[in-house]
Amino acid sequence: MRKVKTGVYLGLLLVVLLAPDLISVNAQTGAGTANIRLRDAMDIDGNDYADFRFYRPSEEKWYLYKNNCSSSCTSDTYFDGLPDDDIITPGDYDGDGKGDISVWRKSTGYWHRVNSSTGNTVSVAWGTVGDEPVARDYDGDGKTDLAIARRDKTTGLMTWWVLRSSNGSYFSTQWGLSTDFAAPGDYDGDGKFDLTVQRIGTSPSSAGTFYSLKSSTGGYESLNWGAGDDRAVPGDYDGDGKTDYAVVREWDTSNTNLVWTIRKSSNASQLQISYGLTCKNGVSACDANLTQNDYDGDGITDLSVWRTDFSSGNSTFYYLRSTTNFANSSSVQWGVSSDYPVASYDAH
Repeated sequence: MRKVKTGVYLGLLLVVLLAPDLISVNAQTGAGTANIRLRDAMDIDGNDYADFRFYRPSEEKWYLYKNNCSSSCTSDTYFDGLPDDDIITPGDYDGDGKGDISVWRKSTGYWHRVNSSTGNTVSVAWGTVGDEPVARDYDGDGKTDLAIARRDKTTGLMTWWVLRSSNGSYFSTQWGLSTDFAAPGDYDGDGKFDLTVQRIGTSPSSAGTFYSLKSSTGGYESLNWGAGDDRAVPGDYDGDGKTDYAVVREWDTSNTNLVWTIRKSSNASQLQISYGLTCKNGVSACDANLTQNDYDGDGITDLSVWRTDFSSGNSTFYYLRSTTNFANSSSVQWGVSSDYPVASYDAH
């Protein structure tokens, strides 16, 4: 997985229109399944708004700021984990429409979580040392499935292992190369997440490629999208129920903005938005953590970054709302530089 640095500052906002209806939202489609699954992972109180969460390793606590909340909006939860060993794996594992606290422990391959529906702690072994957790809803039952991507350096291949929540069975499928980045999403809109990888370009100017194995047909799709080592930020940015191929580019020039480039699955047009600052060349403030999700509750993924003011050490969630056609930015100050924003689990 790509290393993530912390430290940020608010950058220029620029929307580039590349098609006549580029940023129009098709309200007829309603909330898409692809977006709902990711939103549920971050929606602690079940009000259909992604909440703002971070994990503080030094205290082994998860801190919560409830979105669209009128009273008692902040809280913290102690979770007896291992800060240097656990990987945050949010999801709706019990299917109640609320996000559960969950981690995958690298040294043992165990998943540890607290189900929001009961408050009970659940531990399940799935995976081994060297795997990458990629928990999503692969069987379409509305619950997050335990899943790992295993890279074999000998063969150079990647194999996915998924434990279905619907019936306890599992499947394993070779998909991708060991050097690819996992980018699962519901790219065909059938309610099941597809095994998908992003293969970065061999040079900063060469094209990157997404390869997606479609759960609806068993066929695959490949698409050149992005270039160099652009970061994948899957989400349903047009509200049609399908995950869109999307990347964020970090330019090499100091104080230059991040650029989000999204291929809308609804009409194959391109949406390009400049939002956030690069972390290249030792800048004093930048956006290293990408935290896209549905923060305005309209069923469409919003652009978002988590940033730290180096002078104060305070961190802030900034998000660009789809309800305003990605024109207005909002913010919530929550966390400090040593914390980890939970929503960044879906960016690679």
